[in-house]
Amino acid sequence: MPAAKPDPSSTSNSQGTAQPRLLIGISRLQALGLMALATLMWSIAGVVTRHLEQAQSFEVIFWRSFFTALSLLVLLPATQGRGIWAGMRQSGSALWWSGICWAAMFTSFMAAILRMPVANVLVTMAVGPLLTALAARIFIGHRIAVRTWVAIAVAGSGMVWMYGAEASTFSLTSTLVALCVPLSAALNWTVVQNAQRLGHAVNLLPAILLGAVLSALCTLPFALPWQASASDIALLALLGLVQLAIPCMLVVYCGRVLHAPEIALLALLEVLFGIALAWWGAGEQPQASVLWGGTLVIAALVLNELWALRQKI
Repeated sequence: MPAAKPDPSSTSNSQGTAQPRLLIGISRLQALGLMALATLMWSIAGVVTRHLEQAQSFEVIFWRSFFTALSLLVLLPATQGRGIWAGMRQSGSALWWSGICWAAMFTSFMAAILRMPVANVLVTMAVGPLLTALAARIFIGHRIAVRTWVAIAVAGSGMVWMYGAEASTFSLTSTLVALCVPLSAALNWTVVQNAQRLGHAVNLLPAILLGAVLSALCTLPFALPWQASASDIALLALLGLVQLAIPCMLVVYCGRVLHAPEIALLALLEVLFGIALAWWGAGEQPQASVLWGGTLVIAALVLNELWALRQKI
């Protein structure tokens, strides 16, 4: 989430965006399958990053964001038509604020992956929906259901368990970098929801493109001189296209068919896939505290979204 994921509640056809040509008439079952595929694509970031040879730090972030932007520059007009560029020019300030949030997510996610075990980063990111509920309550007055307050408390306990058991190796800086991902996501969805409430809907796909461009531009000066090998460039291009651009588009499109709780539940598969791939493909075995604390976080999220889905259907 990549980095963090597009909010399905903000991707309805009421935004006035054209239905993608490649996914016209998509069924609910197909949407469920595509959403699961998107989470699998998101989950490759950790294991792929662990196989980089020479690229480090800001250079990794730059190339991933660069290839994401390049991919979207090709994919967006191919799926939505060239009118999407005119729509971007006519969008208000919310599009730019959303783009800035996406840039923060893209940058902090890769920075965290490079500094911390994959499992820690993914579990930390998983609390994004709960932080979004808090941000919406604070900034735009959304009511938080009792079940969500309980989920926030349980997930918070899981986070304390996970990081508390690693006190000897705990890094405040790395943890804050990882927390920037769900915090930026929460701010992003608050901006999008507030704009929607005021009648200025934000098309998320151009916002994602804008975020990739801003992330690449901001990290470019710190990425020089480039040291990445040809193999590194190929892997980072893979991340830009397959791990970020394509799944983000799929989730936005699936959000027009699936309920928001269904999207949130399926998105949790990224945590399971990501930990398993890093363990299997890079030998990065998670600590027991991460598994137990992560279980509490995931359980809280699953129960919260299942209850929301029960009320919605």
